[in-house]
Amino acid sequence: MSFDHKPRILFLYGSLRERSYSRLLAEEAARIIEEMGAEVKFFHPHGLPLHASVPDTHPKVQELRELVYWSEGQVWSSPELHGNVSGLMKHQIDWIPLSIGAIRPTQGKTLAVMQVSGGSQSFNAVNTLRILGRWMRMFTIPNQSSVPKAYQEFHEDGRMKDSPYRDRVIDVMEELYKFTLLLRDQVDYLTDRHSERKEKAQKQAQNIVNQSIGASAQ
Repeated sequence: MSFDHKPRILFLYGSLRERSYSRLLAEEAARIIEEMGAEVKFFHPHGLPLHASVPDTHPKVQELRELVYWSEGQVWSSPELHGNVSGLMKHQIDWIPLSIGAIRPTQGKTLAVMQVSGGSQSFNAVNTLRILGRWMRMFTIPNQSSVPKAYQEFHEDGRMKDSPYRDRVIDVMEELYKFTLLLRDQVDYLTDRHSERKEKAQKQAQNIVNQSIGASAQ
């Protein structure tokens, strides 16, 4: 297990409201895991264009992707809207490519999922986030946070009130911190796949054939 640098954790949240509870929950979690020893960064989605409406060279898209490359673990915090993740949350994830050339920017990174609701407790959003995390080939940790009636769970200054819900957030961040430390140096081994090795070998063989044909033609 390597301790040569702090675990690098990226936070995404899913609402642009001035008092966004998904952002407040993410900020509370960031303070907690930072105290444990992590380095944290946020992507603020203000100004992120609709997916595929602009080239991926757009500055906000590049900012998001650079933060994804930087991260070793991530936290996704979404409000539950109409029984699922917010459009903004999905919108950010859609801008993160599964692969760019030979690089898979999210593969093998750890992920923690959290949600807030205005009503009774639900797990629809975190369940969807788990599906998305699996699709992005991330290691989603077992624990998660779902905060019902979120408007009751935060002080005016944005800090989370002491409660069993905050205790769960601490549990989630502690688990994410540990999993990130355990897995980050083993990503290449854990994500080494037979099908990808086979595809790579076939491409190398084809390149050799092409080079031989080119040399013969000369």
